[in-house]
Amino acid sequence: MKSLKSRRQFLGEASCASIGCISTLSSLLNLKLANQAAASNLTTGDDCKTLVCVLLAGGCDTFNLLVRRDAEYDTYAASRTDMALGHNAGGASALLNLNQAPDNDGNQYGLHPSCPELAEMFNGTGAFSGHGRRLSFVANIGTLVQPLTVAQYTDPNNTVPVPKSLFSHIDQINQWQTSLPQGIPELTGWAGRMADLLHSSYNTEATSMSISLAGNNVFQIGKQTLQLAITSNGALLPSGNTPSLNSTTGRKNLGIDSLISATYNNMIQDAFASHMRSSFDAQEAFKAVYDAIDTSAVPSTLEDTLNSSNIGKQLYTAAKTIKARQELGLRRNTIFIQRGGWDHHGELLNTQAGMLAELSEAIAAYQQVLEIFGVAEDVISFTASDFGRTLRSNGRGTDHAWGGNQMIWGAPVAAGKVHGTFPDLALSENGGVDDIGLGGRILPTTSTDKFFGEMATWFGVGSGDMPAVLPNLSNFSTEPDLNLLG
Repeated sequence: MKSLKSRRQFLGEASCASIGCISTLSSLLNLKLANQAAASNLTTGDDCKTLVCVLLAGGCDTFNLLVRRDAEYDTYAASRTDMALGHNAGGASALLNLNQAPDNDGNQYGLHPSCPELAEMFNGTGAFSGHGRRLSFVANIGTLVQPLTVAQYTDPNNTVPVPKSLFSHIDQINQWQTSLPQGIPELTGWAGRMADLLHSSYNTEATSMSISLAGNNVFQIGKQTLQLAITSNGALLPSGNTPSLNSTTGRKNLGIDSLISATYNNMIQDAFASHMRSSFDAQEAFKAVYDAIDTSAVPSTLEDTLNSSNIGKQLYTAAKTIKARQELGLRRNTIFIQRGGWDHHGELLNTQAGMLAELSEAIAAYQQVLEIFGVAEDVISFTASDFGRTLRSNGRGTDHAWGGNQMIWGAPVAAGKVHGTFPDLALSENGGVDDIGLGGRILPTTSTDKFFGEMATWFGVGSGDMPAVLPNLSNFSTEPDLNLLG
């Protein structure tokens, strides 16, 4: 009895501790109630909107993607030494020129020389001359709990909270997806919380609002919302779905069908079987629509480009899914895509050059397909990554850092701009005001919440419901807006 009592006490104390950790969010994240309360505030109509997240997993060195071409190039080159683009051949002239929209910050920027397609999207030239500008950057963005200065970060008294487990892959990827950098144990992502609020009012319930081409992710999970995981080939179903007993695959599928169709006395077994049945039903419904998508208007050159890489295949499948969203019963949906391999502690320059070339080609071809499909006006796509990289070279590459640059593109975007504030790239020992030290780690000048908040507003989240989606956004109310939308 003593042992039993101790166990009960332990469980009670553990529960109270857990509740204490999330008490500040409990009223905000009870989205089942919030969904009912918000329904009367949602717009009605036949408009469709899709938000596509492209995760560059590993921590992309984006200060070698977007570079100042003006007098600040010398500061960049001095901090990056042998990792600076154009260090040994041409300096700033080795970069692709970005012609900013007239109302931007007046700085001169260049793009990594492996990204001519992205430069065309930014400038509205080449393949995009008939569409206009389609791409912008958000400078020096990263996870923040509230506005923070270098002095506050280095204050030994820790008077201002900072994100938990900075510079850790798993933690920072999680925080980009949950938008809860204070380390609250929350298993929902900000896209999942949007889906909890909006799905029943905008969609038919036939298909999940959260569609992933990269397996399970936190970004799209809500209190009520589950993901529909698909592949670059469409629906995720057992191959060879035939009842033939002469086929090994057929017998396997018969066995699966038998297992998930049965009713079990064991509650866990029965719940699992029911979940699997629902998953297969959802995949079959998706397959019926996806397989009928007409892609005859897409030139073979674009298809070849997209099918030449994994990220291209994911983006092409995303574009086709967006084209079919009304048939899928979706006026609002999110799509999650991932391209890993950006953790360039070694061989940064050569490896990143090849990966950026692949990414540039795929993104531009994907955007062109959206234009051909006639859905470009309703889609915003953006990149996310664990963190930026150190300015200082480690001799072969760069290491984990904090702030970095991200891309946002689509017809609704105020394109041809660098939104936010590009940081001072001088190292702290050389007078840099944004470097927190430790190899040239740049403090973000823009929070992920500001970035996400403007996209969530476009997507349909009202101001009264925004705290349920982005609980920390109000901490940045005094910060200037990014003005991401055109």
